[in-house]
Amino acid sequence: MTNLTSTLLMSPLFSSPPFFAAVESANAPIILAGVLLSLIAIYVASKIGGELSRLLDLPPVLGELVAGVVLGVSALHLVVFPDSGGTIDTSSIMSFLGVLNSLTPAAAEAIFESQSEVISVLAELGVIILLFEIGLESEVRELQKVGYQAAVVAVVGVVAPFAAGTAGLMYFFNAPAIPAIFAGAALTATSIGITSKVLSEIGQLKSKEGQIIVGAAVIDDILGIIVLAVVASLAKTGEVDILNVVYLVVSATVFLLGAILLGKVFNKSFVTAANVLKTRGNLIIPAFIFAFIMAFLGNAIHLEAILGAFAAGLVLEETDERKELDEQVKPVADIFVPIFFVTVGARVDVSVLNPILPENREGLIIAAFLIGVAIIGKLITGWVVFGQPGINRLAIGIGMIPRGEVGLVFASIGAASGALDKSLQAAIIIMVILTTFLAPPFLRLAFAKSTPAAEESVDLTP
Repeated sequence: MTNLTSTLLMSPLFSSPPFFAAVESANAPIILAGVLLSLIAIYVASKIGGELSRLLDLPPVLGELVAGVVLGVSALHLVVFPDSGGTIDTSSIMSFLGVLNSLTPAAAEAIFESQSEVISVLAELGVIILLFEIGLESEVRELQKVGYQAAVVAVVGVVAPFAAGTAGLMYFFNAPAIPAIFAGAALTATSIGITSKVLSEIGQLKSKEGQIIVGAAVIDDILGIIVLAVVASLAKTGEVDILNVVYLVVSATVFLLGAILLGKVFNKSFVTAANVLKTRGNLIIPAFIFAFIMAFLGNAIHLEAILGAFAAGLVLEETDERKELDEQVKPVADIFVPIFFVTVGARVDVSVLNPILPENREGLIIAAFLIGVAIIGKLITGWVVFGQPGINRLAIGIGMIPRGEVGLVFASIGAASGALDKSLQAAIIIMVILTTFLAPPFLRLAFAKSTPAAEESVDLTP
């Protein structure tokens, strides 16, 4: 049920069940039409973007992100969202539906909210399925081998940019403490979805560097959630809720370790259940049931649903049916994952990069500083890996750079809490845009320089 629907339910005017049911019933076909038109635009753009990227020898995910920018608030306004500044007046699809169905402004607003929320939910499903697929393609034994290396990379990748960003904003730009801390926290994020997709596309997911990057990104995500909880409570109350921080640390640790240990006893039960079922989908449906249960549990204990999905993939990776399951998951991922990447791009407003607008200039100067910290703060993580002669340190550092949707979450929460002014919010958004778009091609270049070594470590299966 949408936020708008909840608001309407609380209104005396619309509290009458027959009236409300009639409104919902009348709007449902138009909401569906809006969702279908949005999906058509997303799929067409994702394929065009992906194919153009492939022709330019770039990762297809980069083309999907650019396609999203073209579709979104920056250009065509075909896929826009209320939380990123979209309105019924700026939505091309809603303008078309409004004329086609002679909608009143109130009805158009309700439909726009609903269809936007449906697309957002589909995008969230996309990233959940992506992380489930990445978990299936990862190997627990190999992740365990690089576990301590990944932990060091993650910690340095959080502490270095956070400390440098916060201190730099306070010293060089005279930013107040809480906004500076919030902006510094936004620098800690790493988009595991974007990085892991690029690694998979270039065949480096199972390389030693790829495993360190994925492991570090998972830990980084957990640390990012904890940092976000700390700065959000600081912005609201001016003090940190220590009990909440301790809860998040303990629950994250128990959740991931418990999921890995669960694999030892769950695998045989899963294969037995799949063999008992004789109807279509006997393997993939139980797998997705498990993945969604784990995603729900991750969300329920105030972690991320994507961490639960990744943990589910790690558990099922050790089953005897892993290869067949992996092949069956790919078509599902091909349907949902592009929605995620296109919507990430669609939410980005590149107008904040326009130096002609006076209100952008301060943000651009701050952004230049944040971009430098964001890149250097993650690049150095490759050089904290120890005991690994011949490792591609540059690739590890670059793989940790993209902020993606995670950075946008920090920016939106900071703005909503009142901790960030417009210039600082714009600076964070610019940092997110550039780190997200620069990392995929440079990650590919970094691996290209060490192809022979990388190829030797790709196949780690016994």
